[in-house]
Amino acid sequence: MLLYDTQRSGNAWKVRLMAGLLGIELTRKTLSIDKGDLRTAQWQRLAPLGQVPLLQLPDGSHLAESIAILYYLAQGTSWWPGNTKDQARVLTWLSFEQERHMKPLAQLRLHLSLLQDRSADEPLMQAFAHEAREALGLLERQLEAVGPSAGVAGLGHSTIADVALYPYTKLAPLAGIDLQRYPHIAAWLSGIEALPGYQSLFPGQPELTLTTAEISIKA
Repeated sequence: MLLYDTQRSGNAWKVRLMAGLLGIELTRKTLSIDKGDLRTAQWQRLAPLGQVPLLQLPDGSHLAESIAILYYLAQGTSWWPGNTKDQARVLTWLSFEQERHMKPLAQLRLHLSLLQDRSADEPLMQAFAHEAREALGLLERQLEAVGPSAGVAGLGHSTIADVALYPYTKLAPLAGIDLQRYPHIAAWLSGIEALPGYQSLFPGQPELTLTTAEISIKA
């Protein structure tokens, strides 16, 4: 399968992380935001939603949106449980990630670190910071209640909800959030990173995760 991504897309990282944990080989086609690859007519025809990740399946069709791709990849595995009640618990945390967790963390990272076009003192950035800390506080309390090794849904193992929540939590320092305040989150992050098949944002170069510029990587 072919994955269209960008170097620092947290949503595309979810897909690469899931594939690695499942032992699924992906070919990457990494697009450049700086070079305008996501604004071309060719890309818009290929990806009507206009964003990464986009996964090309073996039959040549495409899947968009990270949560949909995680769901597709995890079918028939413990990452997507077979029990309806357990599926609902996973969906609870997928909804939380999309509605309350990702947006403030992604916006803070984008404006404070990647674009550096706003100040942390601006009311909008302060509002996002408040929302981000509230979301991380909820995640911290859930992980304290269930134990980091039980997965965020509390099923006794990790699920696609953990994969969905991992990237933007890991990248929180670029959003101006100190993760040392969240010991249960820190333990949960370490647990995911210890799993066989874990993929860092830059494979083999985890030290680049919290950097900001596009990196020229030798093949």
